Amino acid sequence: MTKLSVNINKIATIRNARGGNTPNLVEAAIKIQEFGGQGITIHPRPDERHIRYQDVYDLKPVVTTEFNIEGKPVDSFMELVLKSKPEQVTLVPDAEDAITSNAGWDTIKHFDYLTEVIKTFKEAGIRTSIFLDPNPALIESAAKTGADRIELYTEEFATQYGLGNLAAINPYKETTKLALANGLGVNAGHDLSLKNIEYFIREIPEIAEVSIGHALISEALYLGLENTIQTYLRKIELANL
Repeated sequence: MTKLSVNINKIATIRNARGGNTPNLVEAAIKIQEFGGQGITIHPRPDERHIRYQDVYDLKPVVTTEFNIEGKPVDSFMELVLKSKPEQVTLVPDAEDAITSNAGWDTIKHFDYLTEVIKTFKEAGIRTSIFLDPNPALIESAAKTGADRIELYTEEFATQYGLGNLAAINPYKETTKLALANGLGVNAGHDLSLKNIEYFIREIPEIAEVSIGHALISEALYLGLENTIQTYLRKIELANL
């Protein structure tokens, strides 16, 4: 069954807009897990625009499910991850001026760099995942880096699905099939929502984990956080029937 990891960056963004500690990120993580969330994802950036580095250390003791830290493996990020030792680190090639993640790694071009970074994290006992566009041509090199998983960048699927183009799922299915054949687990995330999650998982039931933040927190404004998480879990369960 696909697991639901809740990205809490947006909660940190709301907190930072006013200063102080409301909403409380630690309390939010505890509640999300109580409500059924099967993981907590954060994406600290060097400018700390939402998640602050201190948040990582504050959250670590209360995450009893799976702690997934995403980010570009610059020196400060690597130090943060190695000190906090989450269950999973997801490597994302963030551009400095990007509002949000907008592309996956070119695992051929950056093969040596990724291999070195992944070796460091795996020696520390941390599962590694590479954020990747749905491109089968990148899978062989991704597997050879030593990564445990890939995370499929799903923005294009979400956009096309919203336009009624169901064929947009095909590159994701092909990439997943090849990844599994090469010994890689497959996660997914970015713009997945209550509108498209059931179709996505029904078509690709092998997805190990979805990481959802912006849509889930936005939907929770209307539906409530507990109800939103439970609705995601029901849709994932239905997709696996």
